[in-house]
Amino acid sequence: MEQVDTTVPKYLTTEGEFEKYDKYVNLSIQWNRWLLKPIGVWPKSPDTSRLAKWFNLLLNVVCYFLISFLFIPCGLYVLLEVEDVYNKIKLFGPLSFCMMAYLKYYALIVHENDIRECVERIEWDWRNIKHSEDRNIMVASANFGRQVAGFCTFFVYSGFIFYYIAVPISVGMVVVEEENLTFVPMTFPFSTYITDTRHSPANEILFSIQFLGGVLIHGIAAAGCSLAAVFAVHVCGQMKVLMCWLGHLVHGRADMCKTVNGRIASIVSQHVRILKCLTLIEKAVTQISFVEVSGCTLGICLLGYYIIMEWNSKDVTAFLMYTVILISYIFNIFIFCYIGEHVAELCKKVGEMSYMIEWHRLPGNERLDLILIIAMSNSTMKLTAGNFVKLSLSSFSDIVKTSVGLLNMLRTLT
Repeated sequence: MEQVDTTVPKYLTTEGEFEKYDKYVNLSIQWNRWLLKPIGVWPKSPDTSRLAKWFNLLLNVVCYFLISFLFIPCGLYVLLEVEDVYNKIKLFGPLSFCMMAYLKYYALIVHENDIRECVERIEWDWRNIKHSEDRNIMVASANFGRQVAGFCTFFVYSGFIFYYIAVPISVGMVVVEEENLTFVPMTFPFSTYITDTRHSPANEILFSIQFLGGVLIHGIAAAGCSLAAVFAVHVCGQMKVLMCWLGHLVHGRADMCKTVNGRIASIVSQHVRILKCLTLIEKAVTQISFVEVSGCTLGICLLGYYIIMEWNSKDVTAFLMYTVILISYIFNIFIFCYIGEHVAELCKKVGEMSYMIEWHRLPGNERLDLILIIAMSNSTMKLTAGNFVKLSLSSFSDIVKTSVGLLNMLRTLT
């Protein structure tokens, strides 16, 4: 595997220049750090202390416990106590979301080294940028990645606010006069074979733990989507920088090599780095993408079913809640498919740019060197979901069609 040089270049010698570089790195990855570090999956550096590693491991255990605290009691409740078909289906959606959180959290832990190397490559790219034109391209891409990450988080936690805050407030305290009980209903029903959640203080404690679990599973969903988006958008920025270099191949630029052969060598080297980075990103996020694609296909189907049923029952709060969650599901899977489409499109544009430059002005046989770049660009890199589904806008359309087909089947069966 290619080693990434993490040393600071000579031109970053002053404190002001280093702070400027650090600001640019944070522009790219700060949002991911905010999402991944609190849940213990932000990649550790090689010089991390033993105490920090143990604390990180403790965070992983706590997070698995919180997800299990939502999934297991509710799963037992559905299997052993719920008899009505609609209520079983109604709870299957939240349980599937918990299962998605399990799998995505596991993928984030397993691919820690791949994620760390992607982060190191982003840092390396910022350290080695020299020209203002290239820097402006990278800043624009970093800002776009940051906006996508922010929108992912906003839509994911919009569903959280409705499910864990708005609905419990609208329902209010449940009063059982015969048993002299007043309690808050659980967002994830708790099996009575484990404990009776109606009594205080167990009711308040368990509700609080479920609330923390909800914050966690929605944070995992936002982290997975944001991580894939930021990595993919950064490598797209590098491809735009490469196309900028191709535009200056014939006449050169102040920071470029004086000879055509030297400029071609730099372009080929940058292209190889981009392809290797894409391979690494694919390895880091393909499992998360597969969980997202399969989970959202099922989730969109179930949420459509819930919306139809709640509309028929005139429950406005539940109808709004499921509509907001449906929008967040659709947005998340659209982001995965869009970044896959964007990456594939820019890979093709690199090859087109190689041909569209004034290659006929290159001296002698040096124009033949472009054949290598064009040939490499023809083998377009594509992001996939578990090596099964190519992430593209056509795949997004197929996912929505599949969900609608499952919805029609579900309505027919029930």
